[in-house]
Amino acid sequence: MQKLTAEKQAIAKNVKLVIFDVDGVLTDGTLSYGSEGEEVKHFNVKDGLGLKLLLQHDIVVAVITARQSAALTRRMSDLGITHFYSNVANKREVFSELLEKLNISAEFAAYVGDDVIDLPVMYDVGLSFAVADAHTLVLEDANLVTLTPGGRGAAREVADFLLQSRMPLRDAYQASYHLKN
Repeated sequence: MQKLTAEKQAIAKNVKLVIFDVDGVLTDGTLSYGSEGEEVKHFNVKDGLGLKLLLQHDIVVAVITARQSAALTRRMSDLGITHFYSNVANKREVFSELLEKLNISAEFAAYVGDDVIDLPVMYDVGLSFAVADAHTLVLEDANLVTLTPGGRGAAREVADFLLQSRMPLRDAYQASYHLKN
């Protein structure tokens, strides 16, 4: 990821809430259907661990998506994501409700998106991320762009970036997984 201004670095260090889109961010955006018409999604295990690490370090993780699927609901349950909103037509409205529910100011929220439907929330947060293969307008307007495309480790890259803004990354992992120094 590119360098941040001093103001955005301070925001990264104090982010309390990170919101992720799904298709194109937590997945590569491919839609697959099984023989019975069921939607099949592919998630990156490294991204999942990144979300769990954020939760372990007291950063609230939320997922807001325009689509709905049983596979996605299962994945969110497996990861322990309690702030999960699917089939959302107006992401900004859900974002506002979430801020109120959690009593968090928008300046202490981050959003990770890939397409123009994400821009209204990206404009409202303190720190916005675009995945490497995001739509051109999203790439232009995001504060930071990941090196990794959506569904291929971009969420883990965001998690590592936010954790590293607070402490050495090795310390963050040490606290969670008792790594040897």
